[in-house]
Amino acid sequence: MGTYIARRLIWTPFLLLMVTFVTFSLGRFGPGDPVEILMGQYSNPEVVQRIREQKGLDDNIFSQYGRYISDMSRGDFGESFKYRGRSVGELLKKRMWVSSQLAFAALAISVSLGIPAGVFAALKQGTWWDTVTVVTTLVGQSMPVFLTAPGLLIIFALKLDILPTHGWGGFFDTRIILPSLVMGIPGVAILARLTRASTLDIISQDYIRTARAKGLGEFMVLVRHGLKNASIPIVTIVGLSMAGLVSGLVVTEAVFAIPGLGRLVVDAVLRRDYPVIQGIVLLFVGVILVINLVTDLLYSWVDPRIRYN
Repeated sequence: MGTYIARRLIWTPFLLLMVTFVTFSLGRFGPGDPVEILMGQYSNPEVVQRIREQKGLDDNIFSQYGRYISDMSRGDFGESFKYRGRSVGELLKKRMWVSSQLAFAALAISVSLGIPAGVFAALKQGTWWDTVTVVTTLVGQSMPVFLTAPGLLIIFALKLDILPTHGWGGFFDTRIILPSLVMGIPGVAILARLTRASTLDIISQDYIRTARAKGLGEFMVLVRHGLKNASIPIVTIVGLSMAGLVSGLVVTEAVFAIPGLGRLVVDAVLRRDYPVIQGIVLLFVGVILVINLVTDLLYSWVDPRIRYN
């Protein structure tokens, strides 16, 4: 196990370097000049050129990338173009806590609703309950965020007037409900379908019939022998859902005006704020790599037969 973890950690810096170089290149070769955008349409060309020279944007891409990697190795991710005088690390630290709370709330909704719904549908196989659950999950999975968000806003904010439409007040504030539902509903649908399929496969095994023949109740058979053996694919989907939530933050936070990383990356892209874009991409990739590693390690905890060499 230790050797496997060490190998994964050794490869992590190389993967991050590849991602940073691609992101760095796309930003520099993409359309738009960050200095001209910052100065506005009435900018002075001489002033723009002087600022470009001060920020080193006139150097070739390899020189710029070399400086960026050198600064990054010392923990300096640069200074924002838009928010003058504020470092990228300061901006990310402030907004990362907001986004992590929203992502955790969405994941809690996906797991707490998706897994029980999938088990329920499997136990009711062939009944109308099973049909309703499958159809509902298919609809939920096919609904994109840009349709789910307006739909929930119309129902709960405009028609019923019971939930706020935008803003942020923390994890225990009512303003987290709608955005977490928007992000969590697709995960509910995916988890429910996969849990149903996995549970159906497990409850048809011989050892399940043996446990029932010994007199164990249906609940104990399901909990002790069924769910644990059906949890390998569920753990995989939960890990993928966590990684998917990272990208879902961008749209959701922009729609609900939440001051998190998603909204920050939208502003950074519109303003060509290269240092902020690179910092956010690096953070997102790092989070996804950690999630994948933790997911792989959970396999051996769920199923002791799995060993990593």
